Amino acid sequence: MKGETRAVGKNIFTKLYSGSHFHSTPPLSALRKMATLVVATTADPASINPAKALLSMPGWLPGPTLDGGIRSFKNGDVVRLLQQDKFIIEEDDLDLRWEAATGETVAELLFLSRHAAVSTRPALTIHPIGVPHLKEGDVLPQGGRAGWAAPPCPRIGPWLMLLKKLAESHNLVPEFEITLEATHHGPVTSKPAMFIEIGSTEEYWGREDAAQVIAQLVWEGLGLGASDAVGVWRSTTEKKRVLLGLGGGHYVPRHMDIIQKEGTWVGHLISGYSLPMEDPGQTKSSISAESIGGTWKQSIQVAFDATKAAFPGGEILAHLDHKSFKGWQKTAIIDFLGKQNIKIGKQADFC
Repeated sequence: MKGETRAVGKNIFTKLYSGSHFHSTPPLSALRKMATLVVATTADPASINPAKALLSMPGWLPGPTLDGGIRSFKNGDVVRLLQQDKFIIEEDDLDLRWEAATGETVAELLFLSRHAAVSTRPALTIHPIGVPHLKEGDVLPQGGRAGWAAPPCPRIGPWLMLLKKLAESHNLVPEFEITLEATHHGPVTSKPAMFIEIGSTEEYWGREDAAQVIAQLVWEGLGLGASDAVGVWRSTTEKKRVLLGLGGGHYVPRHMDIIQKEGTWVGHLISGYSLPMEDPGQTKSSISAESIGGTWKQSIQVAFDATKAAFPGGEILAHLDHKSFKGWQKTAIIDFLGKQNIKIGKQADFC
């Protein structure tokens, strides 16, 4: 068996692959098995290179092939790696499709992808997914569904810290920035999810050293090596407070300050561009949540509900990037949070 595993690891993308399609209804006993899906695509070097590096590590065996030609590989009882040929944001409902094909219940999805930025600065990033601010009829520039956000994977905060440690040990810092990004894009899923990305230009998408760091992050983070898994949320955990970030730019610097210093759990991170608020003009003297139009209230509520679903038993605290808001915006947001019984947290609250 060990010899077979090594062979598959070395030739995982070759003729040794022998997965099969699943069409029959699985037995009820199989429905209780949980699975973590790591998703990669051949269309993106920043996705498939970390996947190849991960598959070169011990323990991988071929798994089933989903309709549409999505190949899979398994490691132990929990971890499944899916290799597809389309761009990731085009593959909605992978969780439901996997469950229907295998009878396993999907616990979480970890997407490997590239990151693009105007700054072109090399970066390794992690972020939740969703487009909670969009309404029906709006253009979906990068997939998803209007007014939707996936539950944020609880591993986001702890894995950011692990990613920073691994990047430093591989001498990628300070060349690469290690950061979170705000919630954005698809694909649609109903299970806890996060994107792990290499950026920010073609030169860096193909960097083998960056791919190795991402592979090591997944390997160690999921507990496939000698250590325990990192970032496993339990309702019995002592530290129950979860940061729901509101406001700021795409790289959420004010929220990052707290997350890096306090090592807190991370929920959705809703940047200013995902909080569309209509300027009330001359009526700023009587601001309330009801007096300000736009989809900002929808965005906050969807992000809060999704975060709450991801952290059962957790205490979700909204953290505002105060300097990023105008006075009337902050007044409206605080009014809305109070009316929805969403608590506001300061840095000291996350210690």
